[in-house]
Parts: sequence; structure tokens; C-alpha cells
Amino acid sequence: MESVIRVTPRENYLLELEFGTGEVRLFDVRPYLETGVFRQLKVLSLFAKAYVAFDTVCWPGEIDIAPETLYRLSVPVAR
Repeated sequence: MESVIRVTPRENYLLELEFGTGEVRLFDVRPYLETGVFRQLKVLSLFAKAYVAFDTVCWPGEIDIAPETLYRLSVPVAR
């Protein structure tokens, strides 16, 4: 399992993620915004409160996304 060590919310509901491997990747949250608890993240002020806990990305209100999903569905950032 890849551990998230840093998250930076970006425009258009993107998350810039740094994994324990040193990789930096982008994850698009938009496909999730119409399902379950993720609907709450449409509020940009809440989306912007993303933080890292338990090796993954979390938000207030016990919202999180599995780290393996974040890794598998994200794309590398060109540096």
C-alpha cells in the first residue's frame, strides 16, 4: 500500500499528493462529488481542508479516500 505523506488541494477539485515513495501525483475528486458523503466536498471551503491522517487523505466529518484508490487513479505530476 502506498502511503500519502502530503496533500495540497488545487483548483477544480484536484489533489496534489506526495506518496511515501517520493512520487507526486494528481487525483481528480470530481467523479466522486455526486456520491455519498463526498457530496459535502462540493463546498470549496471544506474541500480545501484536506489533510493527511492514517496514511491517506481525510476531511473533517470523517470523510476519507483509501490510499490505494488515490494512488491507482492518480496521474504523475511532471516535474
